[in-house]
Amino acid sequence: MRTLLTLCLLAFATFANAAPRADKVSWKDGGKDFDGYLVWDDATNAKRPGLLMVPNWWGVTPAAIAKAKTIASDDFVILLVDMYGREPRPTNADEAGKAAGRVFAAGDAPRTRSAAALEVLRRSAGKAPVDPDRIGAIGFCFGGAIVLELLRSGAQLDGAATFHASLDSPKPAKKGNIKTPLLVMNGAADGFVSHESADAFQKEMADAGADWQFVNFGGAKHCFAEPDEHGRVPGCEFHPKSYWRSLAMMHVFFNEHFRD
Repeated sequence: MRTLLTLCLLAFATFANAAPRADKVSWKDGGKDFDGYLVWDDATNAKRPGLLMVPNWWGVTPAAIAKAKTIASDDFVILLVDMYGREPRPTNADEAGKAAGRVFAAGDAPRTRSAAALEVLRRSAGKAPVDPDRIGAIGFCFGGAIVLELLRSGAQLDGAATFHASLDSPKPAKKGNIKTPLLVMNGAADGFVSHESADAFQKEMADAGADWQFVNFGGAKHCFAEPDEHGRVPGCEFHPKSYWRSLAMMHVFFNEHFRD
């Protein structure tokens, strides 16, 4: 407990003293234009690991940029990923649900669009102090599901972490597909992720021979790591204890897998 508290306090102190920036970056995939942001603390030019960050179903918003700045601090260069393209930009839950649904209805779009963004991050060394030899990914809700699809496609990163992600897939991983160490953080009281889904996912990872961890946070519901989501959508609740614990676990996880 003392170690976890120390990690949280250190993380908070680091975030408070950070001076992050967010630079717009654009790319193309499948004939569509995408606009994301490279986020990092430019107080130092030291090379650091890169993280692909796929936000929740609201997409690239001011809240998502603020979260990317918090997580990036001076530890990472983050590429905040646009999965929708320049249109649509959801303004309510109904539009967000439809936008996310269209991505998953478009064949391999979850995998190809995230792979295209991954290449943008790898090639950003001239724009930001990212170390292209140390690359990971994180995702929240819809974004976590996207990260899992990227890994199921066979993408090889140093590590990936998801927060309250949807776990089901139309194309489950086969043996040997998952080449990236994986930390999956789930709310034990998540009404959107059934116990059957969680059990099936863990069996999928075991059968695939993945290097994986699955953490259930007691009392946490969907959106436990989304400070701005509380009360916005029924069943989505911010859970401060789980939020800080998940960030601390994420840092420990990446400290292991981003070793020089």
